[in-house]
Amino acid sequence: MTSAASTQTHPPDLLQQIQDALEALKLPEMHKALLAALGSPTSGEDRLAWLWRLLEPQLHRRIESRFERRVRESHLPARKTLAEFDFAFQPGLDRELVTELATLRFANQGKNVLLAGMSGTGKSHIGMALCLNGCSSNRRVLYTTSAGMLAELNASLADGTLEQALKPYVNADLLMIDEIGLEQVERKDACRSGLMQKVILPRYNENRSSIITSNIEWAAWGDYLDDHLGATALIDRLLHRSHVIVINGPSWRDHVHQQEVEASSKTKKGGQA
Repeated sequence: MTSAASTQTHPPDLLQQIQDALEALKLPEMHKALLAALGSPTSGEDRLAWLWRLLEPQLHRRIESRFERRVRESHLPARKTLAEFDFAFQPGLDRELVTELATLRFANQGKNVLLAGMSGTGKSHIGMALCLNGCSSNRRVLYTTSAGMLAELNASLADGTLEQALKPYVNADLLMIDEIGLEQVERKDACRSGLMQKVILPRYNENRSSIITSNIEWAAWGDYLDDHLGATALIDRLLHRSHVIVINGPSWRDHVHQQEVEASSKTKKGGQA
C-alpha cells in the first residue's frame, strides 16, 4: 500500500496548503504531528491509524486546555483529589458513596451533595475533589465560601447590581458553597435580604446541582439565617434531591498538628541526649 504520508504524487504546493490550513484552524499539535509523521516510515500503516496519529495529540491538547480554563473559571482554592483523601482516617465515612459521587451521576440527575461535620473532617476536600471532576467533564463549576458569596451579593445591593451578581451562582452547572456557618458579619448583614434563598431556590427549580459544606447541623440553619421559616424552605428543597454525608470524625488538621508537635519534641530530646 502506498504510504499515507507520501507527497510525491500530490501537487507540490499541497503540503504548504495543508500546513496553512492547520495554522488557520489553530491546530498546532496536529501540525507538529503531521511534520513528524511525514518524516517517519509509514509503509503498510492503515490510513485511519495514520490519521489518528495526527489527531490524537491535538485532541489531548484541546482537552487539557479546556480543563485548565474550567479550573481557572471555577475559582477553586486548591486542586484536591479523592486519591489524596485518607479514608482510613475517617472510617465512618461511606467510601462507596463518595466513589459513586465522583462519577458525577448526581449532577446529571440534578441532585445535591450536602456535607456536614466539624471543621477539619474533610468536607471541603471531598467537595473540591468533586468540583475538579466537574471541570474534567467540561462543566461550568463555581466554588465560593458562604462568607464570600454573601459579602459579594450584599455589596451588589448597594449599587443595584444584584441581578447581575446572582447569575454566576445561579447558572453554574455545579456550585460549591463552602463553610456555611463560619461567617459572622456577612451573614448578619445579608440574611435579612434572603440572599442565600435567591441562589438556592432558582438552582433547585432548574435542577442544577450544588455541593454544600456545613459546620452546623441542619436544625441550626434557622438561627444561622435568622429566619426559621426561610431556613425550613431551603432545607426542604436541599434535602429533597440530595446525598447527605455527615462526617463524625476527628480533625485532620489537629492530627497533623499533633504529629508535628510530637516530631518536634523527639528532635529536641534527641539534641539533648
